[in-house]
Formats: sequence, C-alpha cells, structure tokens
Amino acid sequence: MRFVIPKRRQPPAVIIVALIDVLIVLLIFLMVTTTFKQQPALKLALPESTQALKTGATKKPPLVITIAANGSLYLEQLPVTLDRLKSEFAARAAVNPQLHLAISADTTAPVGQIVKVMDAAKESGLKAVNLFTKSPAK
Repeated sequence: MRFVIPKRRQPPAVIIVALIDVLIVLLIFLMVTTTFKQQPALKLALPESTQALKTGATKKPPLVITIAANGSLYLEQLPVTLDRLKSEFAARAAVNPQLHLAISADTTAPVGQIVKVMDAAKESGLKAVNLFTKSPAK
C-alpha cells in the first residue's frame, strides 16, 4: 500500500503593513468627513420659545438673515446694509415667489432692526417670514 504523505503547509501570514495602510486610510477618511460640519460665523444667543418647532428636512431651505447683537445685518453670512437687503429681497422674490425668509436674531439685537428687516421683506413681496428660536432648557 502506498500512503500519501501530506505536504507541510505553512500557516498563513498576516501582513501587518497592509493592515496599517488600510487603518490609516480609514482614519484619514473619518477625519476629513467629520470636518464638513457648517458652523455659524456669528455667535448668537437665540431667544427661547415654548412653541419652537423643528424645521422639516423636506422643506426647501429658507433665505437666512442674521441680526447680530449690535444690530448689524448678514445675508447668508455676508454683511449687508438695509438698502442692499431690500434690493436683494426684491430680486430673489422675483425669481422665486414661494421664497421663505428666516430671521436669526440675537436676544439682545435691537427690536427696531428686526422690524426693519420684516418691513423690507413684506415690501419686497416675501410672504413667509419666520424667526429662529430655541426650545427652553428643561
């Protein structure tokens, strides 16, 4: 009888260098993707409201006007004057009549400045004007 002598196999070798390369690529990917969080340019203390609603993800994003504590105006994080804001509202309302305006004002922002922005929006034909608020801390 002839017996087959099994060949000695070497155990599979784990290549550590390849694993380290894959780990570094994953680490770089995670670091790059986590830095895309958009942070506001101004630090605002939003007023609290018990009726604050979260905006839906399916809605189109509104045109955001930011009013800082000193009363300065920012249209999508770019500084603007009130006259420039009126002309910008009129131009955007002509393009999109269903445009929504969202005012993000600091709690210490002058009320007169907020009213001026709301008046400019109504003069330009913007129908929906909302204010950003936050829910009260519980």
